[in-house]
Order: sequence, then structure tokens, then C-alpha cells
Amino acid sequence: MSTTKNNPTTKLNAYLFFDGRCEEAIEFYRRALGAEVIMLMRFKDSPEPPNPDCPPVPGDKIMHARLQIGNNAVLVSDGRCTGKPNFQGFSLALSVKTEAEADRLFAPLAEGGQVQMPLTKTFFSPRFGMVIDRFGVMWMVLVETASQK
Repeated sequence: MSTTKNNPTTKLNAYLFFDGRCEEAIEFYRRALGAEVIMLMRFKDSPEPPNPDCPPVPGDKIMHARLQIGNNAVLVSDGRCTGKPNFQGFSLALSVKTEAEADRLFAPLAEGGQVQMPLTKTFFSPRFGMVIDRFGVMWMVLVETASQK
């Protein structure tokens, strides 16, 4: 049995389905987090024909994109474009080096979103907060301490 400790090629990436709002989400994360689009493919550019067992998706919608946020990749798609994105049971955590950087990233994520816990000092971080962004994705922003590295 292989483990990630013994298999350094194993990667774990979040894959978010925005159900028709992916392009808007990409632009938002570019502005808010400095995300870089590494790869983007629209449904109309797929080398495979559409699956007849799935509802049709507009060709200009995003089939797959890869965003680079810092040293991490986040994969995104419009999915089936049902208009009902559902992000529950997880959170994306942004670990930063300074309180100023935490403030800089938290503020735009909160625009049009819902702050769950304002940035504040906690027993585990000098600055920690939680926010659900305008797309329904929960983010935790924290200043990483030496013991968390």
C-alpha cells in the first residue's frame, strides 16, 4: 500500500464546481487573491463529443481550469451549469506570513460574501478569520506561526 509519505508524486487539489459561474469566480479570485490562470478549456474546445447521457452545457462555459494561488493549484469548472453551486463540509485555508497579508486577502473575499468570524487574534494565530465568499466557498485566513509549519 502506497502512502503520500512514501510517494512524493501524490498531490491533493481542491476541485470546485461553480455551476455556471466559473468565469466570474476566476475573475474574482484573480482580483482578490492574485490567482493566475494556468490552463482553461471550454466545453466547445473539448476533443470528445458531448456525453449523450448528460444534459447539454453551453459551449462557452468552462469545462476545466487550473488556477495557481501562491504555491497551490485549485481546479475549477462550470460543471453541469445547474445554477445551484453547493459548497458544504469543507473550507479552503489560506496560510500567510503577516497580519497585513491576512487583512489584504480577507477583505476582498468578504466583498459580497458573509463574514463568519472577523479577523482576530486567537490562541493559535495572531490573525485568524473565516468568510464565505460570494460563490458560497468558505475560506479560513490565518497567519501561520512557527509551530504550524
